[in-house]
Amino acid sequence: MARTLLPLLVVLELTALLVPLAGAQAVQPPVSRATVLSIGDGDTIRVKQAGQVITVRLACIDAPEMDQSPYGLQARQYLQMRLPIGTSVTLAVKATDRYGRTVAEVIGAINLGLALVEDGQAFAYRKYLGQCDTKEYLDAEYRASRHRYGVWQVPGGITRPWEFRRKGSF
Repeated sequence: MARTLLPLLVVLELTALLVPLAGAQAVQPPVSRATVLSIGDGDTIRVKQAGQVITVRLACIDAPEMDQSPYGLQARQYLQMRLPIGTSVTLAVKATDRYGRTVAEVIGAINLGLALVEDGQAFAYRKYLGQCDTKEYLDAEYRASRHRYGVWQVPGGITRPWEFRRKGSF
């Protein structure tokens, strides 16, 4: 009888340990509302949030630099078209970068960073992709490359913005 009770006791002890965890909620990133004031480039915007003006760097993407002509300007224009001044957006905050910018996924009617990648206006920023749904961003980039949208019109895509900056090409 002692042999049959031992596995049952182990299961009961594990259940007692795990039941409190079942009610725990996953930690969610801070989410807040803001109003678009301006578009800096393809991955940076300024918003008004709770009476403060803040600069937001779109999380998990990297758009071409303005000096990566014509792609930088195209990414900025795309973002201006998708996020007109005065648009209300939701910010899913991920971090603050070394420049003091809020890093967030920006959601209007859609997730703007993901849309930029999907439409070939930006790259999935692998270095910081762990903050977002990695598969979703990589799949979007793959689709854009297959259709040769935007930055993918050049075979293999244009020089990645992070490489362009590292080389001091601007």
